[in-house]
Amino acid sequence: MVNFKANHPQEVRHEMRGGKGDVTITKVVSEGLCPNARMFATITLPVGASIGYHVHENETELFCFVSGEGKVNDDGREVAVKAGDSMQTTSGHGHAVENTGNEPLVLVACIVKD
Repeated sequence: MVNFKANHPQEVRHEMRGGKGDVTITKVVSEGLCPNARMFATITLPVGASIGYHVHENETELFCFVSGEGKVNDDGREVAVKAGDSMQTTSGHGHAVENTGNEPLVLVACIVKD
């Protein structure tokens, strides 16, 4: 099934998970996800925006950074990231993301249930 960009629903989350600014989530697959998948989306963080630290339980979140640069809190460890980098956060572990660059930080996110 092809999901055309024009049909991808978007939502803006203000101060997502206690972060800063507005974050846009674009669901690239909004219907018909396999039962183990909870989300497949692009997430755009404008300059200075962030997603606050949170822990995942009974699921894994995968990120692939598409453009921009920022820093992540990977289970308490701060790490700089840029386009082409990726990360995974498994059940019982936490993360946060912040745009520290001069352009939007865009990432592809997939959440898979354990």
